[in-house]
Amino acid sequence: MAILKENTKVLTGAQAIIEMLCRFGISDVFGYPGGVVLSLYDELFLNKDKINHYLTRHEQAAVHAAEGYARVSGKCGVVISTSGPGATNLVTGIANAYKDGFPLVIITGQVRKNAIGKGAFGEVDICDITKSCTKTNFQVKSANELPEVLAKAFSIANSGKKGPVLIDILKDVFTEKFDFNPIKYSQDDFVQNLPKESILNILKNIKNAKRPLIISGGGVCHSGAVDLLVEFVNKLNIPVVNTIMGIGSFPQKHKNYSGKIGLFGDYCANQLLREADLVVSLGARLNNRITCCYKNNELDNKVIQIDINEDEIAKCFIPKISLVADIKYVLSDLLALYDEKQYSTFSNDYWMDRVNSLRQSSNIYECFNSSDVLSSFDVMRSINNYTADMHPIIVTEVGQHQIWASRAFDAVKNREFITAGGLGTMGFGFPAAIGASIARPDKEVLCIAGDASFQMNIQELATLKEYNIPVKIMIFNNGYLGMVRQLQQKNCESRYSNTHISNPDFVAVANAYGIKAFRVSNFDGIHNVLEKVFDVNEPVLVDFVVEPEEVL
Repeated sequence: MAILKENTKVLTGAQAIIEMLCRFGISDVFGYPGGVVLSLYDELFLNKDKINHYLTRHEQAAVHAAEGYARVSGKCGVVISTSGPGATNLVTGIANAYKDGFPLVIITGQVRKNAIGKGAFGEVDICDITKSCTKTNFQVKSANELPEVLAKAFSIANSGKKGPVLIDILKDVFTEKFDFNPIKYSQDDFVQNLPKESILNILKNIKNAKRPLIISGGGVCHSGAVDLLVEFVNKLNIPVVNTIMGIGSFPQKHKNYSGKIGLFGDYCANQLLREADLVVSLGARLNNRITCCYKNNELDNKVIQIDINEDEIAKCFIPKISLVADIKYVLSDLLALYDEKQYSTFSNDYWMDRVNSLRQSSNIYECFNSSDVLSSFDVMRSINNYTADMHPIIVTEVGQHQIWASRAFDAVKNREFITAGGLGTMGFGFPAAIGASIARPDKEVLCIAGDASFQMNIQELATLKEYNIPVKIMIFNNGYLGMVRQLQQKNCESRYSNTHISNPDFVAVANAYGIKAFRVSNFDGIHNVLEKVFDVNEPVLVDFVVEPEEVL
């Protein structure tokens, strides 16, 4: 980081924050005001022509919205909150962004310097509270620290495995005047010059394998390596599976695409991972939701694990080869060192025949297909078919509908499928869809929600209406906490303990907020409602009444 050669000027801490955000290209922030951050919000008012502030109705929703914004834009999301409960309400959203690896800078207010440690009104040690779910955090006690801390925060959030950084600022700092020296921040490029022998060793192992398989994880999306992966797969003709966070990292219509692995993945993909004699894992954490399907250490010593985060290496299994690197550089080097002559005898014909056989026999999901009762999968396929040419951004809540969505929407591209994969946060999807739509106003944004998940942040209908954000909300209303009910059906002899929920009239609730809404309870009504939904550039809610006891 370098100090810019400019004339210094005297600013308050609040003015310096706005100045730095503008210099970093931040045009949108999400938050909720309070007394401690009053001076900062005053500066936001004075600079509303430069920075748009979106007032959510809960601080957790502000973080989810900022993450949705970051996911589809590739930029850093920014959140502002006051002290005390304003800060603690952020924690779930921060943890979600940390697990899935998306860049956020969160600014919280703190009590005055002379009140620290004295149990003052609104004092909580938010730095200590968020220590385990941020890449790092800072507490700013002097305005002079602000330029460097802000530059470091944005650099850290955007470098390596991306993630949230929190800056806790004492109330005095916002009004303190100081000589402002602007500082640039630079996003650290990760491992560019990889050892040639490591790349050649990976190619050698692929060549010697009889049943190679590629796992495409979220790291491929983060890295912007989608086109490189397609080029690599086309050259070597290797089947590809993905994790749920890797949806969109490889074209689902490609002949080599073979589904999603994991606990609620596709039979074809999971069986291929079991039968493969070499697995190249690209930016996939392969946590317990995947390894639980492969007991008896089935993945040990057959995976080439490539990840930007050194902490993920060998965490859940013993890799055959490991490499800490950015996926785009690995794929670039693999393509550069690939010698077609050496692969003239390399053939995957038998293996690809097996892939195609498994794919054809397992690509079947149970559907009710009845006008009397709606199947969630049927509804999602109908939405997918209607919107295929639009290439909408799909944002899911968490639950059964999340898994059906991952199966039903089959043409999503990079940054078009947004879901909470690592933490499983109910209430994430709706505010994340708001952030996604703000980032990409040129795209249709669909929020796929369960009735239970949607109620976690239902108050954000007010945010949707206030800013006329044209998110299309599709609620799959089965009257249950569907995923938990399914587990109770299997493991508790159908004793449904506290999983049957009562719901409001979602159409009436949406109307109360001034939002158009429809209810669909039979298959024949789907197409007509979708025509009405996508005929307007405004928020719309659809309540699909679906089969109560569907199972994945």
